[in-house]
Amino acid sequence: MMRLLRYSDTDFESDFDALVNNRRGSDDDVSADVSAIIKNVREQGDAALIELTQKFDGFDLATDGWVITAQQCTESLKTLDPELRSALELAATRIAAYHEAQKPKDRDYVDADNIRLGAKWSAVDAAGIYVPGGRAAYPSSVLMNAIPAKVAGVERLVMVTPTPNGEINKTVLAAAAIAGVDEIYRVGGAQAIAALAYGCDTVAAVDVVTGPGNAWVAEAKRQVYGMVGIDMVAGPSEIIVVADNQNDPSWIAADLLSQAEHDPTSQSILFTDDEAFAMSVSSEVDCLLAKLATGETAGASWRDHGAIIICRTLNDAMPMVNKLAAEHVELAVNNPDDLFAKIKHAASVFLGRYTPEAIGDYIAGPNHVLPTGRRARFASGLSVLDYMKRTSFIAMDENNFAAIGPAAMRLAQAEGLPAHAQSVRKRLS
Repeated sequence: MMRLLRYSDTDFESDFDALVNNRRGSDDDVSADVSAIIKNVREQGDAALIELTQKFDGFDLATDGWVITAQQCTESLKTLDPELRSALELAATRIAAYHEAQKPKDRDYVDADNIRLGAKWSAVDAAGIYVPGGRAAYPSSVLMNAIPAKVAGVERLVMVTPTPNGEINKTVLAAAAIAGVDEIYRVGGAQAIAALAYGCDTVAAVDVVTGPGNAWVAEAKRQVYGMVGIDMVAGPSEIIVVADNQNDPSWIAADLLSQAEHDPTSQSILFTDDEAFAMSVSSEVDCLLAKLATGETAGASWRDHGAIIICRTLNDAMPMVNKLAAEHVELAVNNPDDLFAKIKHAASVFLGRYTPEAIGDYIAGPNHVLPTGRRARFASGLSVLDYMKRTSFIAMDENNFAAIGPAAMRLAQAEGLPAHAQSVRKRLS
């Protein structure tokens, strides 16, 4: 049974704290398994990937091949249902436009001491994106990960995706064609992340790895961070809906279940100031669960992790929304900007009654790869900056060196670094 919390209840604060501190996700400690897989790939290279792919995916890389070709992707795009192709292409156009506006500008200026300073931005040489495989594949994730990389200027974009029992998702391949992915390999799991990070005979290493995956993939990304950059270590999906009683309860019920259907450990929370409306939404959730093909998964999520919180006013909900620092927050009210101004911690916010979270998953433009598990307190969603790095520069002449050199020399002496001090002193004299 989902939790029902009333702001007026005497134990409300302790119940809400328990909700905030609930650590969802797998109870399995996969770190040792993942560490062994990474070690195996580093030491055995292609042989390890062949062995592990046969073991976990029932697919023989040595016999059936590693690579999905550009021609296969193009053919998948050509034979795709025209309406679906049009939707993918519209999504790609909007995602590219939004991320193009994120590209940072170089700086090159002269300060008050006539010293030239600045920074220039450049893309990493190669990036890898992980895409879950088989029937559970998500073409939207291909677009959301690949397009920002290409907008950033990444020259070599590698996709890894498992093909369990040889099964290839043609919509994913069509999305790869639209996004301009350069290389695709039929490997998955922690072993694919290891191959991207460390390289092997067949798969050359990359500089950044992004993309969703299961607990093993997430843990592998965590362990290879430092050898490569990563987007984030994401956990189960989550949504908060803040809604008044002017909403259609069935709309809000669908919004809550849009995240619950991802995984039994997903979380959906409704904040409202009207108890009758809350009960109507709860009833609509039950009705919808009975009809959903994903009802078993969504029902487990709603039962084990869902919550309805009844507040005195929606303004009172905002500090609690900030404390949860959720992946997705919907503000389903007439004037959402008033509440939006009070939000400090949320990965992505959806303003108004006609902006469901699902529109952001596919077509709006902002990235759907977002921090979860309260990480929105300190992290942001995937952007072009995840595929870029900044190089600062300094240029001085004899005169402006003389103006600030003595201070640098004094600081070097204070830190007990005489070679630093000499490097400055010799130029001053």
